[in-house]
Amino acid sequence: MSTQTLPVMPASDKDKTTAGNYFVSNYPPFSFWKPEYVNEVEAAANRAPAPDRTLGMYVHIPFCRKRCHFCYFKVYTDRNAAAIKDYLDAVLAEMATYVDKPFIGGRKPKFIYFGGGTPSYLSPEQLLYLTDGMKKLLPWDEMEEVAFEGEPGTLNERKLQAMIDFGVTRLSFGVEHFDDEILKSNNRAHDSKATYKAYETARAVGFKQINIDLIAGMLNETQEKWEEAVRKTIEMDPECVTIYQMEIPFNTTIYQNMKAGGDIVAPVADWHTKRQWVNYAFGELEKHGYTVTSAYTAVKDPSKVKFVYRDELWHGADMLSLGVSSFGIIDGTHYQNEANIDKYVERVQKGESPVFRAYTMNDEEKFIREFILQLKLGSIKRSYFKEKYNIDPAVRYEQVLRGYVSEGCANIEPDAIVLTRDGLLQVDRLLHGFFIPQHQTDRIV
Repeated sequence: MSTQTLPVMPASDKDKTTAGNYFVSNYPPFSFWKPEYVNEVEAAANRAPAPDRTLGMYVHIPFCRKRCHFCYFKVYTDRNAAAIKDYLDAVLAEMATYVDKPFIGGRKPKFIYFGGGTPSYLSPEQLLYLTDGMKKLLPWDEMEEVAFEGEPGTLNERKLQAMIDFGVTRLSFGVEHFDDEILKSNNRAHDSKATYKAYETARAVGFKQINIDLIAGMLNETQEKWEEAVRKTIEMDPECVTIYQMEIPFNTTIYQNMKAGGDIVAPVADWHTKRQWVNYAFGELEKHGYTVTSAYTAVKDPSKVKFVYRDELWHGADMLSLGVSSFGIIDGTHYQNEANIDKYVERVQKGESPVFRAYTMNDEEKFIREFILQLKLGSIKRSYFKEKYNIDPAVRYEQVLRGYVSEGCANIEPDAIVLTRDGLLQVDRLLHGFFIPQHQTDRIV
C-alpha cells in the first residue's frame, strides 16, 4: 500500500484526532511487508513447527450490507449469491493448499476467528457449506475457541442456531453504539432495535459467551450519549465488553470527506476525550463486577471468559489466514493475501498462491512483537521474556520505561512491567517507543 505522510500539527493541537493509523495491531508495521518477500511464506510452510507452538486460523468474510464511514477493512456490499459461492470455494481451495505442508505437522487448530466485513452476512447454508468444508480439511475436535463477528441486523434465530451447530463459542456483536442517530450518521446498517432482538435471540439459542463492541468517539458522540451507551451495555449483561477509540485511517469515508474539504482535524472527539470516555466505561463496568483485562476489554469472570485467538496470537502462535486481504503468520513469517477480491479468487482458481506481501522477522523483532502486544494486556512478566528470548525488557528499555514511569503511565516490579490505568488508556501511543529506529515512521499501513 502507498505511504501516507501525516500532517504536522501545531504543538497545541497534538491531542486532536487527525488522519492515520493509531491502533498497533502487529509488528513490524504492515508497511514493511513487501511483495519481494512472498517466497519466504512457502519456505516457512515447508518447515516443521516448533513442538509447543499452537496453530490457529483466521477467515476473512468481506461482505457487508453497508460500508461504515469509519471502516478501513476490505469489504464489499454488492456481491450476489454466485459471487459469494465463488469466494467460499476459493477460501476452501486456498486452505487445501496448506493442509499437507510440513508446518501443519499433524497439528489441529486450537482457535478460529471469523472476521470481516460481516461474517454473519452469510446465510445459514453458506456458513455450513464453508465450515463443513473446513472441517474436512482440518478437523475441529481440538478446538478451544471459534470466535465469530456478527452485525445485529443480520442475525436471526435460524442463523444463530446454525452457528451453534457448527461450533461458535464466542459471538462478538458489532454494536458500536445504542443511539440510532449516531448509528445512522456513521452509516451503520443496524439500529438499536436490531441489537436487542439479536442479543435476546442469541441467548435463547444457547450462546454462553457474548462480547459487545463499542467505539468511543464516533461521529456526533456526546458525553451524555456515551454514558447512556455504557449504561445500556451493562444492562444487557454480556460476558465481555470491548471498547475501541475512534481512529481515522486514510482509506475511510471520513478521511475522504476531510481531504475534500481541506480539513486536517477529524470531526470526532480528541484523544484526551476518547480516553476519558473509555476510562468512564471501565469504571462503570468495574462497579458492576467486571474486570479490565486489556486496553480494550472488560470481562465478567476472567477465570471463565477467555479470548484464545488474542492470547495465543500474542504469545507466538502460528495462524493460517484465509481469504482476501487476510493476514497470518507461519514460523515468524508474516504474510497478507491479495487485497482485491476478484484478483484473490482468480489467483486461487488458477492454482496460484494469493499471498501478495510478506515479512520474516528476526529474533529481535519476534521479541518486540510479543512484548508490545502482550503489554496491551496491562502487564508483562519479565521472566517470560528472559526465558524465551534471553532478554529482560526492563533492562532493554530502561530509558524508555523511565520516561513512561515519570509520566505516570507505568511501574516496574521485580518480575513485571505494569501499566497504570492512564498508561493502559493510551497504550498504542506508548508502544511506538519500543519500535526499533527503522520502524519508527509515520503511522502507515
